[in-house]
Amino acid sequence: MSKAEEMVLVVPRRLFDELGAFQGISLDVNRYLPAFLARENNSFLLRSKAENDPSWKQIIPYAVLVHQGKVLHYVRGGKSGEKRLVSKGSIGIGGHINDIDEGLFSMNEATYRQAVEREVAEELRLDTPFTDRMVALINDDETEVGRVHLGVVHIFQLERDAVKAGESAITKLEFLTVEELQARQDTLETWSQILLKALPSLLA
Repeated sequence: MSKAEEMVLVVPRRLFDELGAFQGISLDVNRYLPAFLARENNSFLLRSKAENDPSWKQIIPYAVLVHQGKVLHYVRGGKSGEKRLVSKGSIGIGGHINDIDEGLFSMNEATYRQAVEREVAEELRLDTPFTDRMVALINDDETEVGRVHLGVVHIFQLERDAVKAGESAITKLEFLTVEELQARQDTLETWSQILLKALPSLLA
């Protein structure tokens, strides 16, 4: 399947507005996720259409990997699927949720969680047990990328720091303290900058 034919998980922008649209970060996951992951409210759309149609929000898992209070930081390489974010630092691993299961037209929470772990496993090689909890949502209607995406923040708590890049778009991996990340804030992609402000409370 070519990139132009990729199908991505979306929800109607009007649903987000009805639930209470926000700019920045929301910790009220239970207000939004049950509705987004109800099968009648989501579907799959051609990525080429979704990227240019703000009447849809693409649901993007954004996994933050944490070990002993330090957060995995990486730089998006030139082969990143999102060219508008190349060379930006990031603390979120994830990407579009695709209709890889034959006959799947929408998604519930169980299949969503499976898809998130599958997405992370494509980008990283994790040789460690971990726990996964959904802690926040990110929305940024002030940028071209942000207007058509909605991030779901996952905290992956790792038992060991055994992490390697799984694809060439993930470069310069290192675990950093929150203070070290704050010193690099200006080099981070927008979602990571937004998330960084709430990170101390999310990791507490």
